[in-house]
Amino acid sequence: MTGDVLHVFEKLKIQIQADLIYCEQIQAPEELEQVALLSSTGFKMNTLWQSSMLDGLDLPFPLQEMPDIFTQFRQKVEKQKLRFAFPIDAPKSIPSLPVIEISSIKAFDGNTSSGSGNFRGGEQSAHVHIQQYFERRLPDAYKQTRNELIGMDYSSKFSPWLAQGSCSAGSIARQLVDYESCYGANDGTYWLWFELLWRDYFRFLHFKYGKKLYYSKGLSNSPGNQFDSEKFYKWSSGNTGESLIDAGMRELKKTGYLSNRMRQIVASYWIYDMKGDWQAGCAWFEYQLIDYDVYSNQGNWLYIAGKGTDPRGGRPFNVAKQTQDHDPDGIYRQMWLT
Repeated sequence: MTGDVLHVFEKLKIQIQADLIYCEQIQAPEELEQVALLSSTGFKMNTLWQSSMLDGLDLPFPLQEMPDIFTQFRQKVEKQKLRFAFPIDAPKSIPSLPVIEISSIKAFDGNTSSGSGNFRGGEQSAHVHIQQYFERRLPDAYKQTRNELIGMDYSSKFSPWLAQGSCSAGSIARQLVDYESCYGANDGTYWLWFELLWRDYFRFLHFKYGKKLYYSKGLSNSPGNQFDSEKFYKWSSGNTGESLIDAGMRELKKTGYLSNRMRQIVASYWIYDMKGDWQAGCAWFEYQLIDYDVYSNQGNWLYIAGKGTDPRGGRPFNVAKQTQDHDPDGIYRQMWLT
């Protein structure tokens, strides 16, 4: 069913004679406002925090007092030897679903070149992908390959399934520990856990700063750049005239996916070279990404724009250097520009 959140749930309340809603706790402004709205109109809300690798209650500090700097956060976590929170066991039985009159269903067309070919939705597909990733011992090479631009194996590609809740960061980290027990720990396995910890860090920051992370100035003292619709069209459509940027933006638009390295490069170009509004770029990623995650998307854009907790105040990338480092033979550009 589609429509205004309150209208939809009020209709469901009448149809199935129930007013208790179970949902994931998402500590971001829009999601918190929706929960508050439903609660204020008579619904009973049962929210569950479930998407982090670590349990916030296990951390060696209150979330509202967590270190701002990721390195300090990581060091405190590692000092306590925290690796993951044990996943909750699956329920032994689930009641049958009620019969609902569905007046409208908004169909999703997932037919993108990356999505349809490699990212089939659901828990079973997530399990198959994760298993083959570990069985082929790809974690060993993760640190060396994670900044590549083409293919399925240069990074874990767990993010689409994590974003949809088809797998959990905790279960992946638990499997990673088992993998290290079998094959030994190395830079690759550590770095895979390290990136999952970054994911947690962006989540937990929301408990400390909340809506401030969504202001134009973020946690800084200065607002972002002004929005320019003409510049935004050139950037979002891949028509800036800078070949690496255009290739990346066209891949994003066509597939709904982009490597982590390219996400940083195109974001930096938009903010620093085109003097674009970082919030507009952040919103475009939200609209395009098949692995969109509110915490990671917001956190990474704040990080690049210098509006978050990073003491270096922003991360501008030299496009010429990035091109030479990551696409010296032009293979990636040729793939998306021809």
